[in-house]
Formats: sequence, C-alpha cells, structure tokens
Amino acid sequence: MDITHQNREQWHSRFSFIMAAIGSAVGLGNVWRFPYVAYESGGGALLIPYFVALFSAGIPMLILEMGLGQRLQRGAPLVFGSIRKPLQWFGWWAAGLSAGIVIYYSTILSWSWVYLIHSIKLGWGTQAESFFIEKILQRSAGPEQIGWPIWYLIIGMALTWLMIYLILRKGVRNVSKVVMVTVPLPLILLAVLLVRGLTLPGAIDGIRFYLTPDFSKLANPSIWLKAYGQIFFSLSLASGIMIGYGSYLGRNAEINNSALITGMANCGTSFFAGFVVFSMLGYLAHVQGLPVPDMTESGTGLAFVAFPTAISKLPALNGLFGVIFFITFLALGIDSAFALQEAFTTGFYDKWKISPEKTARYFVLVAFLISMIFITRGGFYWFDIVDKWICDFGLVISGLGQCLIVGYLYRIKEFRYYLNSISEVRIGKWWEWALRYVTPLILLLILVGNLYSEIRFGYSGYPRWSTLTAGWGALLFWMVLAYILWKIPKSKNS
Repeated sequence: MDITHQNREQWHSRFSFIMAAIGSAVGLGNVWRFPYVAYESGGGALLIPYFVALFSAGIPMLILEMGLGQRLQRGAPLVFGSIRKPLQWFGWWAAGLSAGIVIYYSTILSWSWVYLIHSIKLGWGTQAESFFIEKILQRSAGPEQIGWPIWYLIIGMALTWLMIYLILRKGVRNVSKVVMVTVPLPLILLAVLLVRGLTLPGAIDGIRFYLTPDFSKLANPSIWLKAYGQIFFSLSLASGIMIGYGSYLGRNAEINNSALITGMANCGTSFFAGFVVFSMLGYLAHVQGLPVPDMTESGTGLAFVAFPTAISKLPALNGLFGVIFFITFLALGIDSAFALQEAFTTGFYDKWKISPEKTARYFVLVAFLISMIFITRGGFYWFDIVDKWICDFGLVISGLGQCLIVGYLYRIKEFRYYLNSISEVRIGKWWEWALRYVTPLILLLILVGNLYSEIRFGYSGYPRWSTLTAGWGALLFWMVLAYILWKIPKSKNS
C-alpha cells in the first residue's frame, strides 16, 4: 500500500539525505570497534567476510529500510502498522531501541567533552588508564555501588543533549544543514591524524599488523559472524533510523544507489580509520618496546586509554592532536546521536502530529534524566551491560523480525520492481533471497550464539541479577511500553 502525504517535510536534496545517512552510519564504532574486530579476526583477512556481509546483508537491509520509508512516507511504527495493523507494536519496539541506544551512547560523548578540555594540557599525563578509571569515571567496585552522578560528567551530558535538541528542534531541514559540516569534518580530522601517524617511528609496523592477513582464521565461523555483526551495528540497521530518514525523501527519490553509496562510504571510513588507529598503536608499541598485539584494546580502552597514551608521547604538538582527536570523536558521535533520536520521535509526529520541536524537547528532558545513571560511580558497568544487551539481543531480534515481516508478509517482489522503477541501479532476485533466507539465517545464528554464551558463561563476571535487570528487564519493559503506544489512537489528521 502506498501512502502519499503532500505536506510532509523533505530533505533539501538527495545529497543532503545521503550525507545524513552516512553521518548516521559512520560513528564511533568505525573508529574503535572495526580496528579491534580486524585485529581479533586475522587482520586483513577480515575484509573478505566483511565485504561479503556488506553485500549479502548490509546493502539489502539499507535498500529495504530506505525504500520502506520513502514509499510509505512514514517512520518505523506506522510503516510496519501499514503492513499489518498489529505490527505497529513491532515498529514502536524497533524504534524504541534507537531511543535506548542514544540514552547510553550519550555517555561516550559526555566523556569526550571532558577529555576535550583535558587534552589541551594532556591532563591524563603518563597514566592514561588510571586517569580514565579513577579520575574521570571514579569507578566503584561493581554495578551495585551506583553512587551519585559526577558533576563534570553532568556538564558533558548536558552539552550533548543540548546539541541534539538544537539540531532536531526544527526538523530534517535543519539536519540537512548540520550534516554538511559534521559529516566531512571528522573525515578531514582523521586524515590529519593519519598524516601525523605515518611520520612516527613504528607506524609502519602497526599498519603491517593491521593489513597482514591470517587466512587460517577464515575457517572459524565466529569470524564470519563477527563480520556480519559489525556490518549490522555499523550501518545503523534495525533501529528505525533509515526508515525514518527515508520517509523524508520525495516520491520519486532514488533508493538503490543511495543505499550503495551509504554502505560503501561507511565501510570505507572504517577501513580508513584502521590506518589511523594502527599507525598510532605502532608508534606506541615502538616507544614502549612492546609488540603491537599488546597495544590493542577494545571499545573504551582504545579511545580513552591507548590513544591518549600515544598522543602524550608524540614528539611535538601533543595538545593540538589531542584536541583534534576528541573533536573528531564528538563530530562522529553527534551525527549518530541525533539520528537515533529522530528514528524514535518521527513516530510521534506521524501518529499524533506532535511538532519536532515539542517532541525533541520532551524526549531530551526525559532522556537526560535517565542517562544520569551512566555517569555515576557505578555507571560504567551499567553502560557496558546495556550496550551488550541492546546490540547483541535487541538489534539482532529487531533485524530478524524485520526481514521476516517484509520477506513473507509484504509483496517483496512487487516492492523490488517499485525500487527499480525509481532507481539508477537495478537490483535482481538476489535481493529477495538475501532478505528471505541469507540475512535471517545469519541473524538467527548470531542470536543463538549470543544466548548460549550468556546462559553458559554469563557476561564479563557481572552478577547475574545485573545483566538480567539491564537486559531482559529493559527489553520486556519496552515491549509493554510499545504496546501502549500502539494502542493509543491516532490523531484525526494522521
């Protein structure tokens, strides 16, 4: 069923839409997650399953989500509700994942604001790890010892939510202007960091380690699952973002090539960021007299420990490159953050015609208060647990449901003909097979593997009660809230 809405706000141009989509996809995960996954997965050997995953799952899902939003001119809740009325509940639940992500994702930006100030005088000194844990986080002994929010992180969190509100309060036309700065800026700054990194002793050893493939690891199924998981996470799939962004496209807007450009730009940024990270890690290994593998850390350790350590050991202009790194981090993060909020709040405009300014205002106030738990002394533990459960379970379940709903309940063959009729690049029957069989099978394997690991081994030594509270408890709570949002009647003008 096609829906036409004459008064729906639209992007300034196709270029601004692509820039926004790239901004949403290219985020902090490109800088810290991809290089680490590459390290774990045999260096350059990861590129094989990575690009297989991009074209067998990433691009098909991007086409699906952008196409659904553009054709039905609605965000995720009413898109799925138009396929089957009860499925509006699923749309709210999927879009709600984006709200959950941005609430804890804002924590990283809060840390980054504080580090930006400290980077001017290299406030972490020679003990970057203890500075992060003891000075910035003031980390307690466990998730049960929460404590009060830390005052300087409150300021960082307030700045983050203020920026999100100011960007989104006037709708997607304002986003169109913002992304023209926030998307190219981190790429330029990454290039500056790469040029500096390549001039340092030991940098080539780091890059050699990054690119040297260990093809024997390709026989390990977990490497393939990690590649698919990285693609899924990095492209902002299954959280309603691309459906919401696609809904602001014109009726004849091109889809297939836009999805291809977005996917390739995202993966190209990840690959490029790997050179930046490993050139610096190679230099750090050279200075400390250690092998490169001992320098790599995942997630927060890479961004807030290893990189600041490398910056502090630069022979000159340390503060400048510290500022550049954390401005890059903030620019990457803010694009993803306002895209995540937009995915959720679009549903409120679609169903009840609540203005973007009012929706953004109330969402930011509520989200800001909830996010306080992540900047307490025990907040790091809850950040870590919530991140795992939303990414390992919430997004995987959402993506699996999305493929099955569109693959078997929507007229997918006719939908493919529609997409080809408005697009520069034509997609074949392989797209239907990918959505019906390949991607659901991969997501099911990832879900089963994650469930087995959680049940069998638990998560990182955290108490079982904490993972259940932040995991299944949060997901079940949102299922109930999504049901309530579904049952509230539409406004008469919707």
